[in-house]
Amino acid sequence: MIAKKHRFHGHNSVSKVRGGAVRSQTCSLFYAKNKKGNDYKMAIVVSKKISKLAVDRNRIRRRLYELIRTEEIFDGVAIQAVFVVHNKSVADMPHAELKAIITKLAKQAVKTL
Repeated sequence: MIAKKHRFHGHNSVSKVRGGAVRSQTCSLFYAKNKKGNDYKMAIVVSKKISKLAVDRNRIRRRLYELIRTEEIFDGVAIQAVFVVHNKSVADMPHAELKAIITKLAKQAVKTL
């Protein structure tokens, strides 16, 4: 899990992320510059269309949060980021493949800020 200071707070705060978007086959990254601070804020959205079971949705979220935390992808970048998962295969994807997809999306977003 990521630190509390890196999470969105308040009702409807994720929907206010307006900026750019980067997409892949498995997930999308919506991003904007973080005007309120020097740290990143992020969230991961997994719809019930992906899986009806909360266990599966939470597993996807935990995998992505842990990957972003350990790889320090957004450290030192003032960005608001929302990952939206489009495919259930993220739950069973090998770690190296998932890492490649997420870092590619993040680098594209950071480059356009």
